[in-house]
Amino acid sequence: MTESRTDRRAAPDEEREPERGERRGRPARWKVVFVSLLVVAALAAVTWVLLGSRLLVVRHVEVTGTELAAPDRVVAAAGISLGKPMARLATGEIGERVERLREVESAEIERHWPGTVRIVVRERIPVAAFERGGRHHRIDRHGVVVADGEARPAGLPALAVATPGPSDRTTLAALSVLAGLPEWMTKNVREVGATGPEAVTLRMASGQTVVWGAAERAEEKIRLLEALWRTAAGRAVRTADVSAPEVLKTQ
Repeated sequence: MTESRTDRRAAPDEEREPERGERRGRPARWKVVFVSLLVVAALAAVTWVLLGSRLLVVRHVEVTGTELAAPDRVVAAAGISLGKPMARLATGEIGERVERLREVESAEIERHWPGTVRIVVRERIPVAAFERGGRHHRIDRHGVVVADGEARPAGLPALAVATPGPSDRTTLAALSVLAGLPEWMTKNVREVGATGPEAVTLRMASGQTVVWGAAERAEEKIRLLEALWRTAAGRAVRTADVSAPEVLKTQ
């Protein structure tokens, strides 16, 4: 069987077709390689700017939210080195170091590009004070001493417990009662004392004494006292026992 003229012409064209495909594929592969190199170069440049250059480094450290703690003490506790790349800051560790200061309840570390670090401090709030060794210590609702001085702090009730501190159950019970009072009562409390976790007593600026008992059922006890002190006879009461809210005892 003889091969037709048409078939003979087609054969060389079919042989050349793969070669054309190869030539078309080479520029496409080079484009992929070129784009990949550009991406790698861009990533390397960004990494250098963030971690290796002097463009984005710590130049300023700011402190906000402090009254009890001096800003210089906060900065020293943070231990942030000027000139360190911003991206390399371990903000969690910095915050933990600041929170070791007795005045600080929590701290948040913020990066403000290109070169400022801001330490946002939430300080502990003193709610009572006690005297020991000739000094007056201010204590927060968790039983942590946040400051001390020679003068008795104005505006804070005295705390009368045997061993004030964050691990003392009696201290925490007394402070819990104090924290649960409405403002109109808190500002009139002269002293909060306790001989045990269920034996809290309030002494008011008016001279009245409130036998509170345990910290539980605060709302009921507050309502009893509010109703009692609304009357002239109630205001004349020297001692009100609300330790068992079912039965109000007065003297």
